[in-house]
Amino acid sequence: MDFEVVAEGLKFPEGPVWLPDGSVVVVEIAAGQLTRIWPDGRQTVVATPGGGPNGAALGPDGRLYVCNNGGFEWEKQGDLLIPGHQAPDYSGGRIEAIEIDSGAVEILYDSCDGHRLNGPNDLVFDGHGGFYFTDFGQGRERESDRGGLYYAKADGSEISSLLYPVDHPNGCGLSPDGRTLYVAQTLFRNVTAF
Repeated sequence: MDFEVVAEGLKFPEGPVWLPDGSVVVVEIAAGQLTRIWPDGRQTVVATPGGGPNGAALGPDGRLYVCNNGGFEWEKQGDLLIPGHQAPDYSGGRIEAIEIDSGAVEILYDSCDGHRLNGPNDLVFDGHGGFYFTDFGQGRERESDRGGLYYAKADGSEISSLLYPVDHPNGCGLSPDGRTLYVAQTLFRNVTAF
């Protein structure tokens, strides 16, 4: 398989989102920003919401929807950055909607049923314009959050807890027919279908 490196020097990139103009937006968790990578390799900052932007998806309204985990401590191991415990300047877990052209950031959700979101990780839109998302939680030196699985509307009007607790839910995706939600529990090395 042939491949080409199109961008380097990124700070823990994840959540690539392809845009119709051929560019790709990635979150840089350690930099607290979203970066657009153009086909020629040029990089431009889309937005700097801070915290730890994690999973991202293009919403039905053309905005980028981002799971923000609130921030980690980072450890350098050789050339690698490794996420650790909750950052000392942890800004709280949240779901954000970001205008691609202006970089304007709107916080849609930071809690559900009176309970704060701790470390949203990944999201996927369904065919109805809503989205499922995982909350991995945060770890601290002597304790760790329980995670959960949620569903929310893209307009910020409704969020519901589907399953809690779920230990460390990470990535998520929908089957092509939209009837099955897959959730990776990375630390347990499994994928669960709902």
